[in-house]
Amino acid sequence: MRIMFLGDVMGRAGRKAVQDRLADLRAAWKLDLVIINGENASNGAGLTGDHAKLLLEAGADVITLGDHAFDQRDMLQFIEREPRILRPLNYAKDAPGRGAAIFEGGRGRKVLVVQALGQVFMKRPFDDPFSAIDATLNKHRLGGGVQAAVVDMHCEATSEKMAMGHFCDGRASLVVGTHTHVPTADAQVLPGGTGLLSDAGMCGDYNSVIGMDKAEPLRRFITGMPKGRFQPATSEATLSGVVVETDDRTGRATAIHMVRQGGRLQQAGPPA
Repeated sequence: MRIMFLGDVMGRAGRKAVQDRLADLRAAWKLDLVIINGENASNGAGLTGDHAKLLLEAGADVITLGDHAFDQRDMLQFIEREPRILRPLNYAKDAPGRGAAIFEGGRGRKVLVVQALGQVFMKRPFDDPFSAIDATLNKHRLGGGVQAAVVDMHCEATSEKMAMGHFCDGRASLVVGTHTHVPTADAQVLPGGTGLLSDAGMCGDYNSVIGMDKAEPLRRFITGMPKGRFQPATSEATLSGVVVETDDRTGRATAIHMVRQGGRLQQAGPPA
């Protein structure tokens, strides 16, 4: 199976890149499932129902969220009606929606997708992500109930993302980090057969400060004083993420490929 995961969609530029490029990527890579983190798709903070529909219509099979899951108020109701959207597993217990679900990967194959929020350097405390992920992976075992499993680890610290990869090694097909909007270069298959990328980066304009127009972040860094609100950068976006190839029998990763499509971080396409 070939599964693509695309990092945080950032504002209008990120949405447009998904609309313009995802269909061609699906065909070129012969993808079986596409997962997108969409938590910054609506003006850089959260996801509206209308923008969720746009990403799904563009070719996403699953959308994950993050710490900004409910910044857009209509997502509180929309997520209950749309099973293809996941909020973090270890979010508040009374939060609407769900943090893990099983999706079809074609030809009857089942793919578990789960997201958790990290704890290190995050603005508010969340429940332990390791125990939450552990319970979910123990319930849905690779090569048994599911043919693949993907974990979106949404957090600040690279160390916490890497730790989750090793914690899940042999039990997940892919562990991929999101949230920091800067793609890492450590794509690898761990000894137990889990693909790991510490951060997928963002689907957004990289002529920016983590997706935001440069003027206001630079002003705050230089003067220590805010003058206006952060606004997403609007030039051509790069689709940034990863493709994992898995063995249908074991669910383990056989190969992992970084994806950089369009914009400033363009790289080669799928392997021949």
